[in-house]
Amino acid sequence: LREVPAPPLMDWRIWIMAARVRTLPAAVAPVLVGTALAQSVNDVFRPATFVAALIGATFIQIGTNLSNDYSDARRGTDTEDRLGPVRVTAGGLVPPRQVLTATYVAFGIAVLAGAYLVATSGWELLAIGAASILAGVLYTGGPRPYGYEGLGEVFVFLFFGIVAVSGSYFAQVEHWKWEAFALAVPVG
Repeated sequence: LREVPAPPLMDWRIWIMAARVRTLPAAVAPVLVGTALAQSVNDVFRPATFVAALIGATFIQIGTNLSNDYSDARRGTDTEDRLGPVRVTAGGLVPPRQVLTATYVAFGIAVLAGAYLVATSGWELLAIGAASILAGVLYTGGPRPYGYEGLGEVFVFLFFGIVAVSGSYFAQVEHWKWEAFALAVPVG
């Protein structure tokens, strides 16, 4: 019998794989919690701010996933024979340059959403956004990736918990509240 070649993946399916869509609830949940707290405690819900925070958090996560895919392939951490979900760069499905460009695009979308948040809620969100993007890139990129040092869980707790929940709360009400930090702990 002749071997039947596997059908090629459609471009959008490859990019869905690269974005690691299954990880996006981790970016969405803290925005929901921070926004819900602002609404329940302060009776404040600013829909445009909520959408901007959701877009920003989601695209920071996508940018981080793409950066991780690119950096791991570049370092040789991910290879074609790795166990687990396919990594598009190491698997040869997308050239490294395209993954890097997609990383910039994802972070660029997050920056645009963040610019709205800074303009409407305060400069504090600039610091949060910049630190979040930097943490996303340095997870497996940069000269000393903290993800390889066993610090990934600490940064996940900080950025998916403390930073994202309290930042989403702040974006809605423009002040800090201890309840946001308390709710951030289980989310992180």
